[in-house]
Amino acid sequence: MWSLETFGRVRLSKHFYMRDFLMSEISAFHGIPNIPDDPDLAIRHGQRLCQDLLDPLEETFGRLAIRSGYRSAALNTYGNENKLNCARSDNPIECHIWDWNGAAIAGTSLVIPWFADQYDQGRDWRDLAWWVHDHLPYSEMWFFPKLAAFNLVWRPQPLRTISSYIAPRGMLLRAGHVPEEDVTTRARRYADFPPFRGIVYP
Repeated sequence: MWSLETFGRVRLSKHFYMRDFLMSEISAFHGIPNIPDDPDLAIRHGQRLCQDLLDPLEETFGRLAIRSGYRSAALNTYGNENKLNCARSDNPIECHIWDWNGAAIAGTSLVIPWFADQYDQGRDWRDLAWWVHDHLPYSEMWFFPKLAAFNLVWRPQPLRTISSYIAPRGMLLRAGHVPEEDVTTRARRYADFPPFRGIVYP
């Protein structure tokens, strides 16, 4: 029998534990436990999110700030029904329920402080979006105006879409489409970024 304490201690990757993704203001304020229906499935999908996407980000840019990670189906449904910025639990793009009916998906909302500082000074969010596109096997990204926070999603068969609520709003890249900017043009946008996996750990 899993306990929430045991679940939180599970190490998902070199840099992340399940506990890093369990904090929820909705859960804390409304008293709804953030407990998975299928802990093993949530862990498997969380491992792929962390190992394939988040570890390389942290090893390149330094500490990541996780804004919203895992949500149980019950918690997410409550958030949606009460208009607390949660998509419907049965929405195919809802990425926070890592154990939803066996669906293979895991996502998180995060901020990269290294980039957020530059964004606050007017840097284009698309510089980061194209860096992620060119370096990581992501499935979907959605960017938000505050701190250039974004949802980052893992799926076993990536969709490779980029959307934003920051101007220019809408779809930057649709599934199956080729970017309008070629790779050389994209690379100029992030030429001053740290080297990929640039931080060296002991």
